[in-house]
Amino acid sequence: MSIMSYHGGTVLAMAGNECVCIGSDLRLGEQMTTVATDVSKVAQVGDRVFVGIGGFHTDVRTIMDKMEFRCGLYKLRERREVRPEVAALMLSNLLYHHRFGSFLVQPIVAGLDMETMKPYICGMDTIGCIASPRDFVAVGTGAEYLLGVSEGFWQDNMNPDELFEATAQSLLSGLERDAASGWGAVIHTITKDKVNVKTIKARMD
Repeated sequence: MSIMSYHGGTVLAMAGNECVCIGSDLRLGEQMTTVATDVSKVAQVGDRVFVGIGGFHTDVRTIMDKMEFRCGLYKLRERREVRPEVAALMLSNLLYHHRFGSFLVQPIVAGLDMETMKPYICGMDTIGCIASPRDFVAVGTGAEYLLGVSEGFWQDNMNPDELFEATAQSLLSGLERDAASGWGAVIHTITKDKVNVKTIKARMD
């Protein structure tokens, strides 16, 4: 088993019309052993900016802590909120800086630019190479199952309710096909007015 899939976990982000959804499963495992069932892989690092990370869990926690610190420092220095593209570049630089002893993670940055109301999602590899699609991005052990399902659910210009439904259905479908993910999911729906967080149930076997 690859060290990247040792702890399991899946993260998915989708872009809509002036809204973004990012969600993850809640399982933390040790290979096929379930250790915890309430561990989200998504963290908020700024106003309407979230980071979701799949991979080796100790590295996931390290990256989340470093990103929260760097984004907080950016806010104090610049006296403004961090934009999603800026957070993505911060994370990319952090990963590339450690390229010779890289963190075993696959991050996603998802957010809404509060000036242009433009949604932003991107995924990265272990050394910070950014891929920013216009529709959806998935990482983790269930990513290969999610991509085909997400193509069926995603549509152009979805509103927040439609986007949440597409994200939830795609994530649940992927979790049912991946033994290393599951035990429910948490989904953050990011709009210009608020961030709505919902926990959904999934199979528990």
